[in-house]
Amino acid sequence: MSDSATSASPVTFPPAFLWGAATSAYQIEGAVREDGRTPSIWDTFSHTPGKTAGGETGDVAVDHYHRYREDVALMAELGLSAYRFSISWSRVQPTGRGPAVQRGLDFYRRLVDELLAHDIKPAVTLYHWDLPQELEDAGGWPERDTAYRFAEYAGIVGEALGDRVEQWITLNEPWCSAFLGYASGVHAPGRTDPAASLKAAHHLNLAHGLGTKALRSVMPARNQVAISLNSGTVRPLSPGDPADRAAARKIDDLSSGIFHGPMLHGAYPRTLLEATSSLTDWSFVLDGDLELIHQPLDALGLNYYTPTLVSAADPDAKGPRADGHGASEHSPWPAAEDVAFHQSPGEQTAMGWSVDPTGLHELIMRYTREAPGLPLYITENGAAYDDKPDADGRVHDPERVAYLHGHLSEVRRAITEGADVRGYFLWSLMDNFEWAYGYDKRFGAVYVDYVTQQRTPKSSALWYARAARSGALPAPEQV
Repeated sequence: MSDSATSASPVTFPPAFLWGAATSAYQIEGAVREDGRTPSIWDTFSHTPGKTAGGETGDVAVDHYHRYREDVALMAELGLSAYRFSISWSRVQPTGRGPAVQRGLDFYRRLVDELLAHDIKPAVTLYHWDLPQELEDAGGWPERDTAYRFAEYAGIVGEALGDRVEQWITLNEPWCSAFLGYASGVHAPGRTDPAASLKAAHHLNLAHGLGTKALRSVMPARNQVAISLNSGTVRPLSPGDPADRAAARKIDDLSSGIFHGPMLHGAYPRTLLEATSSLTDWSFVLDGDLELIHQPLDALGLNYYTPTLVSAADPDAKGPRADGHGASEHSPWPAAEDVAFHQSPGEQTAMGWSVDPTGLHELIMRYTREAPGLPLYITENGAAYDDKPDADGRVHDPERVAYLHGHLSEVRRAITEGADVRGYFLWSLMDNFEWAYGYDKRFGAVYVDYVTQQRTPKSSALWYARAARSGALPAPEQV
C-alpha cells in the first residue's frame, strides 16, 4: 500500500524537490522565420501535405517567442520552482554549422534572466527533435558527422548560458528521433529505413557523449549534465510464457538498452546486437565510440506516460500495431516483426494510452538498480484529454488531476523505498503543437485558445500549484 492510501500519512516530498513543468521549442515558440532562424526538419515535415493532422504546423504555435514574459509570470503564479525548455538549434546556429546568431541566443538569454528573476530554476534541453534541415539534407542522424555538429552546437549554447543555467540535458528521447523519425516515419524527417534508424540511434548516442564533453569544457564544474530517456516499462502479456518474455526483452533492448547500455555501462546489449543482425553488422560503431558515449552523468531524466504490453506474435493475426506510436505501415521496432503489441488494461487518455502509475514506479526502481547513486528526475509525465472551457471560461480536467495525483504518489513511494528522485517536470506547461497530431491533443496544465492565444490555467494547474507550494499532494478533488 502506498502512503497515499491513508489520510493519516500525507504524501509529502523532500524540501529541495523541484516542482517543474516542461515544453519544447518547436511546440511553443512560433516565430519560425524571425531573427535568423532557418528551417528544421519539423518545419519541412509539418509543411509536407499529409504528415500532420489538418496540415497544421508550428509556425505560430502558442507564440511563446513573443509572450515568454507572460508565460514566465504564469509559471511563477503556479508556484513552479523549475522550468525545462529546449533550444531551437536552427535559431542559434542556422543550418547547423558555423558561428552562432546572437539574436537567437539573445532570446534564450532573456528567457533565462526572466526565469531567474522569478526564482525559477532553468533546465535546458539542447535537442528536442528539431534538427536543422541542412544537416538532414546532408544525411541526418544516420550520418556520423551529425554527432560532431551537435557537439559544436552544444559548446556554443553551453558557453552562452552556462554561467546562469546549472541543469543541462543533451537529448530528449533519442528513441523517438531514431525510430519514429527514420524507421516508421511518423515523425520528422519521415524516413522509413530500419537499418538507417539503428545508425541514427548510435550517432545520437555519440552526440550525447561528444556534447557532454563539449558542455563540460565550457561550463562551471557545478553544472549538471543529464539526458532524458523514454525507456519503456515493457511487460510480457503472459509472464510465465518464455516466448512472451523473449518478446519483452527484445522490445526492452530497442527502447531502453540501446541507449542506457552504452551510456551507463559502456556497451550495447549482446541480445540487441544478435536480434538486429539481419539488418546490420553494427560496423558503424568505431573504435573509441563506446568510451566517448560512456561519459559520467550527473543525473538521469526519465520520461514516462504508459507501459508497453507485448507478446510473441501470432503469424496468422492481422491488425494495427497497438504500440501507441502513431499509424504507419512501417514499424518503429527494427527486426521485431515477431513481436505483437497489446493495449494495456485500464482507463485511457485521449492518446489511447493506458493510465498506469505503477509503471512509473517500476521505471524509477529499475534505474535505481541500474545506476545506483545516480540522481533521477522525472523530466516528462502527463496526459492528453479533451479539455474544453465551460460557460464561464473555466477549464475543469479532473482526469488529469487524478493522473497527476496517481503518478506523483508513485514517485513519492519510490523515494520512500530509496530512490533518489530530485524533481518532477509535468508535461506540459501549456497546450501546444503536438507533433504529427497538430493541435488536436491537449497535454497542457494551462489551456491555450489558439485563436486569441489566451492562457487559462486548468483545474490541474491549480491543483499542481497547491502541491508545488506545500510540498504535499492535495486530494484529487481539492482544487
